[in-house]
Amino acid sequence: MADLYLSMTSAADAFKTVVTAVREDDLAKRTPCDDYTVRALLNHLLYWGPWLVAGGRKEPAPAVEGGETDNDLTRSDWAAALRKQTDELTDVFGKPGALDGMSKMGSVEMPASVIAGMALAELALHGWDLAVATGQELTIDEDTAADLYAAVDAMAEQARAMGVFGPEVPVPASSSTLDRALGLVGRDPAWRP
Repeated sequence: MADLYLSMTSAADAFKTVVTAVREDDLAKRTPCDDYTVRALLNHLLYWGPWLVAGGRKEPAPAVEGGETDNDLTRSDWAAALRKQTDELTDVFGKPGALDGMSKMGSVEMPASVIAGMALAELALHGWDLAVATGQELTIDEDTAADLYAAVDAMAEQARAMGVFGPEVPVPASSSTLDRALGLVGRDPAWRP
C-alpha cells in the first residue's frame, strides 16, 4: 500500500462530502447494504467509529450499552458528529507509529495496519453506499482505490466467513479499481435504488 494514511485522508474527505449532502428525506432510502437504510447505515458508522478510533490509539474498546441496533445515534446532529468522528479517525492514524505493532478491535488482537485498512474500507465503501443511495457520487483517486482494494483483498476471506462481506460480485477486469474493490466485498457497482 502506497501510503495508507494519505489514502485514508483522501477517502475521509470524499466521505465527508457525501455525508454533508445527505438530507433528512434521504434517511429512509435503501442502500446497497441489504439490511440498512441510509439512517441505519449512518447509525452503524457512528456506533463502530469509536471502536476504530480506540483500535488506532491502541486503547480498549469504548464501553457501550447494547449493540448497534439498540442505539439510535442519528437523533441529534448526526452529520456533524460523523464529520468530527471521521476527523478523529484520520488524526489517530496520522500519528507516528500508529500503523506499527498490534492493537485490538474489541477483543480481537490484530496488526494496527489491519485496523487502519478497516477504517479506510469503512470510509470508502460506506461512503459509496451512502452516495449511490442518495443520488451522489463518491470520488476517490486511483491511489486511494488501490489501497482500498489491497486492504479488502487482505481481509476478504475472513470477512466473508464472519458475514461482514457478501459473496464476491464478478466485475469485468477492465473495471475501475474502485469497482473491483466493490465487487470483492459483495457490492454490485451498478447498484442503484
